[in-house]
Amino acid sequence: MTAEGGAPARRWPTAAPDGLLAAVLLAFLATAGFFYVNIMAALVAGLVDGLGFSEGDAGRVGSLNIYGAALGALVAVAIVARVRWRPFAACALVALMAIDAASIFVTEPAPLMTMRFLHGTVGGMLVGVAYGVFARTRTPDRVFGMLLVVQYGLGGLGIMVLPRLVPLYGHGVLFGALIAFSFVTLLMLPFLHNYPRGRIVRAVPGGGIRYGLLAAAVGSVFLFQAGNMGLAAYMLELARNFGIDAGFASTALGAATWVGIAGSGLVVIFGTRFGRTWPLVVSAAITILGTFAFHWGGSKAVYLAANCVTAITWSFAIAYLLGLCAAFDPTGRTAALGGFLSKMGLASGPFVAAWLLDVSDYTRLINISALVLVASVPVMFLPARALDRT
Repeated sequence: MTAEGGAPARRWPTAAPDGLLAAVLLAFLATAGFFYVNIMAALVAGLVDGLGFSEGDAGRVGSLNIYGAALGALVAVAIVARVRWRPFAACALVALMAIDAASIFVTEPAPLMTMRFLHGTVGGMLVGVAYGVFARTRTPDRVFGMLLVVQYGLGGLGIMVLPRLVPLYGHGVLFGALIAFSFVTLLMLPFLHNYPRGRIVRAVPGGGIRYGLLAAAVGSVFLFQAGNMGLAAYMLELARNFGIDAGFASTALGAATWVGIAGSGLVVIFGTRFGRTWPLVVSAAITILGTFAFHWGGSKAVYLAANCVTAITWSFAIAYLLGLCAAFDPTGRTAALGGFLSKMGLASGPFVAAWLLDVSDYTRLINISALVLVASVPVMFLPARALDRT
Protein backbone atom coordinates (compact mmCIF):
# COMPACT_ATOMS: atom_id res chain seq x y z
CA MET A 1 0.00 0.00 0.00
CA THR A 2 1.29 3.46 -0.86
CA ALA A 3 0.22 6.86 0.31
CA GLU A 4 -1.34 9.46 -1.98
CA GLY A 5 1.03 10.72 -4.67
CA GLY A 6 3.07 7.49 -4.69
CA ALA A 7 4.78 8.08 -1.33
CA PRO A 8 5.76 4.98 0.66
CA ALA A 9 3.20 3.54 3.04
CA ARG A 10 3.38 4.84 6.59
CA ARG A 11 4.29 2.53 9.48
CA TRP A 12 1.14 3.34 11.45
CA PRO A 13 -2.46 4.12 10.54
CA THR A 14 -3.49 7.70 9.84
CA ALA A 15 -6.87 9.32 10.35
CA ALA A 16 -9.17 9.60 7.32
CA PRO A 17 -8.07 12.92 5.78
CA ASP A 18 -11.53 14.51 5.73
CA GLY A 19 -12.98 12.78 8.77
CA LEU A 20 -13.86 14.02 12.22
CA LEU A 21 -10.76 12.56 13.92
CA ALA A 22 -8.48 14.29 11.41
CA ALA A 23 -10.27 17.56 12.11
CA VAL A 24 -9.55 17.10 15.83
CA LEU A 25 -5.86 16.36 15.24
CA LEU A 26 -5.50 19.32 12.87
CA ALA A 27 -7.26 21.52 15.43
CA PHE A 28 -4.69 20.55 18.07
CA LEU A 29 -1.88 21.29 15.63
CA ALA A 30 -3.10 24.84 14.98
CA THR A 31 -4.00 25.44 18.62
CA ALA A 32 -0.52 24.51 19.88
CA GLY A 33 1.02 27.56 18.28
CA PHE A 34 -1.59 29.90 19.65
CA PHE A 35 -2.98 28.42 22.86
CA TYR A 36 -1.78 31.34 24.96
CA VAL A 37 -4.48 33.48 23.31
CA ASN A 38 -7.17 31.20 24.70
CA ILE A 39 -5.81 31.70 28.20
CA MET A 40 -4.88 35.36 27.64
CA ALA A 41 -7.03 36.63 30.50
CA ALA A 42 -5.32 34.15 32.84
CA LEU A 43 -1.90 35.09 31.46
CA VAL A 44 -2.44 38.83 31.96
CA ALA A 45 -3.85 38.35 35.46
CA GLY A 46 -1.06 35.87 36.31
CA LEU A 47 1.66 38.33 35.35
CA VAL A 48 -0.03 41.03 37.42
CA ASP A 49 -0.53 38.81 40.47
CA GLY A 50 2.52 36.54 40.15
CA LEU A 51 5.22 39.01 39.08
CA GLY A 52 3.70 42.35 40.08
CA PHE A 53 3.54 43.66 36.49
CA SER A 54 1.30 46.66 35.84
CA GLU A 55 -1.85 46.03 33.83
CA GLY A 56 -0.30 47.87 30.91
CA ASP A 57 2.96 45.85 30.98
CA ALA A 58 1.09 42.56 31.32
CA GLY A 59 -1.13 43.50 28.38
CA ARG A 60 1.88 44.43 26.28
CA VAL A 61 3.53 41.07 26.98
CA GLY A 62 0.41 39.38 25.62
CA SER A 63 0.18 41.77 22.68
CA LEU A 64 3.81 41.28 21.65
CA ASN A 65 3.31 37.52 21.87
CA ILE A 66 0.50 37.91 19.33
CA TYR A 67 2.39 40.44 17.19
CA GLY A 68 5.16 37.86 16.95
CA ALA A 69 2.53 35.36 15.84
CA ALA A 70 1.39 37.82 13.19
CA LEU A 71 4.97 38.07 11.87
CA GLY A 72 5.21 34.29 11.84
CA ALA A 73 1.89 34.01 10.03
CA LEU A 74 3.13 36.45 7.40
CA VAL A 75 6.21 34.26 6.87
CA ALA A 76 3.87 31.27 6.59
CA VAL A 77 2.05 32.91 3.66
CA ALA A 78 5.32 32.72 1.70
CA ILE A 79 6.34 29.19 2.71
CA VAL A 80 3.08 27.26 3.15
CA ALA A 81 2.92 26.10 -0.48
CA ARG A 82 6.55 24.91 -0.43
CA VAL A 83 7.41 23.62 3.02
CA ARG A 84 7.12 19.97 4.08
CA TRP A 85 4.56 20.67 6.74
CA ARG A 86 5.04 17.66 9.03
CA PRO A 87 8.81 18.03 9.73
CA PHE A 88 8.32 21.77 10.00
CA ALA A 89 5.56 21.31 12.58
CA ALA A 90 7.70 18.94 14.66
CA CYS A 91 10.60 21.41 14.76
CA ALA A 92 8.27 24.30 15.62
CA LEU A 93 6.68 22.40 18.51
CA VAL A 94 10.07 21.58 20.02
CA ALA A 95 11.12 25.23 19.70
CA LEU A 96 7.91 26.41 21.38
CA MET A 97 8.48 24.12 24.34
CA ALA A 98 12.04 25.40 24.74
CA ILE A 99 10.97 29.07 24.68
CA ASP A 100 8.12 28.45 27.12
CA ALA A 101 10.55 26.72 29.49
CA ALA A 102 12.96 29.66 29.29
CA SER A 103 10.11 32.14 29.89
CA ILE A 104 9.54 30.71 33.36
CA PHE A 105 12.83 32.22 34.53
CA VAL A 106 12.28 35.73 33.10
CA THR A 107 10.78 38.12 35.67
CA GLU A 108 11.17 41.58 34.09
CA PRO A 109 8.70 43.05 31.56
CA ALA A 110 11.11 44.09 28.78
CA PRO A 111 13.03 40.79 28.37
CA LEU A 112 9.81 38.80 28.73
CA MET A 113 8.23 40.88 25.95
CA THR A 114 11.19 40.02 23.72
CA MET A 115 11.03 36.32 24.53
CA ARG A 116 7.28 36.12 24.00
CA PHE A 117 7.62 37.94 20.67
CA LEU A 118 10.04 35.20 19.59
CA HIS A 119 7.63 32.55 20.86
CA GLY A 120 4.82 34.15 18.91
CA THR A 121 6.87 34.23 15.71
CA VAL A 122 7.52 30.48 15.85
CA GLY A 123 3.94 29.76 16.86
CA GLY A 124 2.58 32.00 14.12
CA MET A 125 4.51 30.10 11.45
CA LEU A 126 3.16 26.83 12.87
CA VAL A 127 -0.43 28.09 12.85
CA GLY A 128 -0.09 29.52 9.33
CA VAL A 129 1.23 26.22 7.99
CA ALA A 130 -1.56 24.37 9.82
CA TYR A 131 -4.15 26.68 8.25
CA GLY A 132 -2.63 25.86 4.88
CA VAL A 133 -3.22 22.18 5.61
CA PHE A 134 -6.83 23.02 6.57
CA ALA A 135 -7.31 24.41 3.04
CA ARG A 136 -6.32 21.00 1.63
CA THR A 137 -9.33 19.34 3.25
CA ARG A 138 -12.72 19.15 1.55
CA THR A 139 -14.53 21.25 4.18
CA PRO A 140 -12.13 23.80 5.75
CA ASP A 141 -15.04 25.62 7.46
CA ARG A 142 -15.73 22.52 9.52
CA VAL A 143 -12.06 22.10 10.42
CA PHE A 144 -11.95 25.72 11.56
CA GLY A 145 -15.09 25.00 13.57
CA MET A 146 -13.37 22.06 15.23
CA LEU A 147 -10.37 24.30 15.89
CA LEU A 148 -12.62 26.60 17.91
CA VAL A 149 -14.17 23.63 19.73
CA VAL A 150 -10.71 22.55 20.91
CA GLN A 151 -9.59 26.08 21.72
CA TYR A 152 -12.71 26.95 23.66
CA GLY A 153 -12.90 23.63 25.48
CA LEU A 154 -9.31 23.63 26.71
CA GLY A 155 -9.16 27.41 27.00
CA GLY A 156 -12.13 27.34 29.36
CA LEU A 157 -10.39 24.80 31.53
CA GLY A 158 -7.24 26.93 31.56
CA ILE A 159 -9.06 30.12 32.51
CA MET A 160 -10.90 28.39 35.33
CA VAL A 161 -7.88 26.58 36.80
CA LEU A 162 -4.71 28.57 36.08
CA PRO A 163 -5.54 31.83 37.95
CA ARG A 164 -6.08 29.74 41.10
CA LEU A 165 -2.72 27.98 40.67
CA VAL A 166 -0.59 31.11 40.20
CA PRO A 167 -0.73 32.14 43.90
CA LEU A 168 0.28 28.58 44.86
CA TYR A 169 2.95 27.75 42.27
CA GLY A 170 3.90 31.08 40.71
CA HIS A 171 3.58 32.37 37.16
CA GLY A 172 5.57 29.42 35.82
CA VAL A 173 2.43 27.29 35.87
CA LEU A 174 1.12 29.35 32.95
CA PHE A 175 4.06 28.42 30.74
CA GLY A 176 4.03 24.86 32.03
CA ALA A 177 0.51 24.46 30.67
CA LEU A 178 1.70 25.64 27.24
CA ILE A 179 4.61 23.16 27.30
CA ALA A 180 2.26 20.29 28.11
CA PHE A 181 -0.06 21.19 25.24
CA SER A 182 2.78 21.36 22.71
CA PHE A 183 4.12 17.99 23.86
CA VAL A 184 0.74 16.28 23.46
CA THR A 185 0.38 17.78 19.98
CA LEU A 186 3.83 16.52 18.99
CA LEU A 187 2.69 12.98 19.84
CA MET A 188 -0.32 13.40 17.51
CA LEU A 189 1.65 14.38 14.38
CA PRO A 190 2.38 10.87 13.05
CA PHE A 191 -1.32 10.04 12.83
CA LEU A 192 -2.20 12.79 10.34
CA HIS A 193 -2.56 12.27 6.59
CA ASN A 194 0.11 13.71 4.26
CA TYR A 195 -2.23 16.36 2.72
CA PRO A 196 -0.17 16.92 -0.44
CA ARG A 197 -0.39 20.15 -2.43
CA GLY A 198 -3.11 20.11 -5.10
CA ARG A 199 -5.19 17.54 -3.24
CA ILE A 200 -8.36 19.66 -3.54
CA VAL A 201 -9.62 21.67 -6.51
CA ARG A 202 -12.09 24.34 -5.43
CA ALA A 203 -14.14 26.89 -7.43
CA VAL A 204 -13.63 30.57 -6.56
CA PRO A 205 -15.57 33.68 -7.66
CA GLY A 206 -14.75 34.66 -11.23
CA GLY A 207 -12.55 31.58 -11.78
CA GLY A 208 -9.52 33.11 -10.02
CA ILE A 209 -8.58 35.04 -6.91
CA ARG A 210 -10.44 38.37 -6.82
CA TYR A 211 -8.09 40.39 -4.69
CA GLY A 212 -10.64 43.04 -3.75
CA LEU A 213 -12.91 40.42 -2.22
CA LEU A 214 -9.94 38.71 -0.58
CA ALA A 215 -8.85 42.04 0.93
CA ALA A 216 -12.35 42.53 2.34
CA ALA A 217 -12.37 39.00 3.75
CA VAL A 218 -9.05 39.30 5.57
CA GLY A 219 -9.89 42.87 6.62
CA SER A 220 -13.07 41.68 8.29
CA VAL A 221 -11.05 39.04 10.16
CA PHE A 222 -8.71 41.76 11.46
CA LEU A 223 -11.53 44.05 12.63
CA PHE A 224 -13.60 41.27 14.20
CA GLN A 225 -10.65 39.85 16.12
CA ALA A 226 -9.40 43.26 17.27
CA GLY A 227 -12.82 44.32 18.50
CA ASN A 228 -13.30 41.12 20.47
CA MET A 229 -9.80 40.63 21.90
CA GLY A 230 -9.34 44.25 22.97
CA LEU A 231 -11.93 43.69 25.66
CA ALA A 232 -11.54 39.95 26.21
CA ALA A 233 -7.89 40.21 27.31
CA TYR A 234 -8.98 42.34 30.27
CA MET A 235 -12.06 40.41 31.35
CA LEU A 236 -10.65 39.50 34.77
CA GLU A 237 -9.46 43.07 35.32
CA LEU A 238 -12.85 44.38 34.18
CA ALA A 239 -14.54 42.22 36.80
CA ARG A 240 -12.14 43.55 39.45
CA ASN A 241 -12.97 47.11 38.38
CA PHE A 242 -16.68 46.36 38.88
CA GLY A 243 -16.03 44.81 42.29
CA ILE A 244 -16.70 41.22 41.22
CA ASP A 245 -14.54 38.71 43.10
CA ALA A 246 -11.85 36.88 41.17
CA GLY A 247 -13.26 33.44 41.95
CA PHE A 248 -16.62 34.21 40.35
CA ALA A 249 -15.01 36.00 37.40
CA SER A 250 -12.62 33.16 36.50
CA THR A 251 -15.42 30.60 36.85
CA ALA A 252 -17.71 32.73 34.69
CA LEU A 253 -15.05 33.11 32.00
CA GLY A 254 -14.26 29.41 32.01
CA ALA A 255 -17.95 28.51 31.81
CA ALA A 256 -18.50 31.03 29.01
CA THR A 257 -15.57 29.58 27.09
CA TRP A 258 -17.09 26.13 27.32
CA VAL A 259 -20.51 27.47 26.33
CA GLY A 260 -18.79 29.07 23.34
CA ILE A 261 -18.12 25.56 22.02
CA ALA A 262 -21.76 25.58 20.89
CA GLY A 263 -21.00 28.25 18.29
CA SER A 264 -18.08 26.44 16.67
CA GLY A 265 -19.90 23.13 17.05
CA LEU A 266 -22.72 24.48 14.89
CA VAL A 267 -20.18 25.29 12.18
CA VAL A 268 -18.89 21.69 12.34
CA ILE A 269 -22.46 20.41 11.95
CA PHE A 270 -23.75 22.79 9.28
CA GLY A 271 -20.66 23.61 7.23
CA THR A 272 -21.83 25.93 4.45
CA ARG A 273 -25.27 24.34 4.13
CA PHE A 274 -26.89 27.72 4.83
CA GLY A 275 -24.17 29.77 3.16
CA ARG A 276 -21.92 32.19 5.01
CA THR A 277 -23.50 35.61 4.55
CA TRP A 278 -26.42 35.71 6.92
CA PRO A 279 -24.90 33.44 9.58
CA LEU A 280 -21.97 35.88 9.69
CA VAL A 281 -24.04 39.06 9.79
CA VAL A 282 -26.45 37.81 12.44
CA SER A 283 -23.71 36.41 14.69
CA ALA A 284 -21.67 39.62 14.38
CA ALA A 285 -24.73 41.72 15.32
CA ILE A 286 -25.32 39.61 18.44
CA THR A 287 -21.63 39.91 19.34
CA ILE A 288 -21.94 43.71 19.19
CA LEU A 289 -24.96 43.71 21.49
CA GLY A 290 -23.21 41.36 23.92
CA THR A 291 -20.11 43.56 23.97
CA PHE A 292 -22.14 46.69 24.68
CA ALA A 293 -23.87 44.87 27.55
CA PHE A 294 -20.62 44.93 29.53
CA HIS A 295 -21.51 48.52 30.47
CA TRP A 296 -23.74 46.84 33.04
CA GLY A 297 -21.10 44.23 33.91
CA GLY A 298 -21.21 45.15 37.60
CA SER A 299 -24.13 42.72 37.79
CA LYS A 300 -22.83 39.19 38.07
CA ALA A 301 -25.76 37.94 35.98
CA VAL A 302 -25.02 40.41 33.17
CA TYR A 303 -21.27 39.69 33.34
CA LEU A 304 -21.90 35.96 32.99
CA ALA A 305 -24.57 36.29 30.30
CA ALA A 306 -22.60 38.75 28.17
CA ASN A 307 -19.52 36.51 28.29
CA CYS A 308 -21.57 33.45 27.32
CA VAL A 309 -23.34 35.16 24.42
CA THR A 310 -20.19 36.72 22.95
CA ALA A 311 -18.28 33.45 23.34
CA ILE A 312 -20.88 31.59 21.27
CA THR A 313 -21.12 34.17 18.50
CA TRP A 314 -17.36 34.86 18.41
CA SER A 315 -16.51 31.20 17.89
CA PHE A 316 -19.30 30.84 15.33
CA ALA A 317 -18.36 33.88 13.25
CA ILE A 318 -14.58 33.51 13.25
CA ALA A 319 -14.77 29.90 12.04
CA TYR A 320 -16.77 31.07 9.02
CA LEU A 321 -14.48 34.06 8.45
CA LEU A 322 -11.34 31.92 8.39
CA GLY A 323 -13.09 29.37 6.19
CA LEU A 324 -14.04 32.25 3.91
CA CYS A 325 -10.37 33.18 3.52
CA ALA A 326 -9.38 29.56 2.88
CA ALA A 327 -11.96 29.23 0.09
CA PHE A 328 -10.08 31.70 -2.15
CA ASP A 329 -7.06 29.43 -2.72
CA PRO A 330 -6.82 25.64 -2.12
CA THR A 331 -3.00 25.76 -1.83
CA GLY A 332 -3.41 27.33 1.59
CA ARG A 333 -1.85 30.75 0.96
CA THR A 334 -5.03 32.76 1.51
CA ALA A 335 -5.83 30.67 4.59
CA ALA A 336 -2.40 31.59 5.97
CA LEU A 337 -3.04 35.23 5.04
CA GLY A 338 -6.32 35.11 6.96
CA GLY A 339 -4.39 33.70 9.90
CA PHE A 340 -1.93 36.58 9.69
CA LEU A 341 -4.67 39.23 9.78
CA SER A 342 -6.41 37.31 12.55
CA LYS A 343 -3.30 37.53 14.70
CA MET A 344 -2.77 41.18 13.84
CA GLY A 345 -6.30 41.86 15.04
CA LEU A 346 -5.88 39.80 18.20
CA ALA A 347 -2.63 41.61 18.98
CA SER A 348 -3.86 45.11 18.12
CA GLY A 349 -6.93 44.91 20.33
CA PRO A 350 -5.06 44.39 23.63
CA PHE A 351 -2.25 46.73 22.51
CA VAL A 352 -4.65 49.67 22.05
CA ALA A 353 -6.56 48.63 25.18
CA ALA A 354 -3.33 48.74 27.20
CA TRP A 355 -3.01 52.48 26.46
CA LEU A 356 -6.67 53.12 27.23
CA LEU A 357 -6.38 51.32 30.56
CA ASP A 358 -3.45 53.43 31.71
CA VAL A 359 -6.28 55.61 33.02
CA SER A 360 -8.54 52.59 33.80
CA ASP A 361 -11.26 53.81 31.44
CA TYR A 362 -13.23 50.61 30.88
CA THR A 363 -16.27 52.50 29.59
CA ARG A 364 -14.27 53.89 26.69
CA LEU A 365 -12.74 50.46 26.04
CA ILE A 366 -16.19 48.83 25.78
CA ASN A 367 -17.42 51.52 23.39
CA ILE A 368 -14.37 51.32 21.11
CA SER A 369 -14.53 47.51 21.01
CA ALA A 370 -18.19 47.64 19.99
CA LEU A 371 -17.51 50.25 17.28
CA VAL A 372 -14.72 48.15 15.75
CA LEU A 373 -17.09 45.18 15.62
CA VAL A 374 -19.71 47.35 13.90
CA ALA A 375 -17.13 48.32 11.27
CA SER A 376 -16.40 44.65 10.52
CA VAL A 377 -19.96 43.81 9.41
CA PRO A 378 -20.13 45.56 6.00
CA VAL A 379 -16.58 44.41 5.22
CA MET A 380 -17.42 40.72 5.71
CA PHE A 381 -20.73 40.93 3.81
CA LEU A 382 -19.42 41.36 0.25
CA PRO A 383 -16.93 38.46 0.03
CA ALA A 384 -19.32 36.13 1.86
CA ARG A 385 -22.14 36.92 -0.55
CA ALA A 386 -19.85 36.48 -3.58
CA LEU A 387 -18.74 33.02 -2.44
CA ASP A 388 -22.30 32.03 -1.57
CA ARG A 389 -23.35 32.86 -5.13
CA THR A 390 -20.48 30.77 -6.48
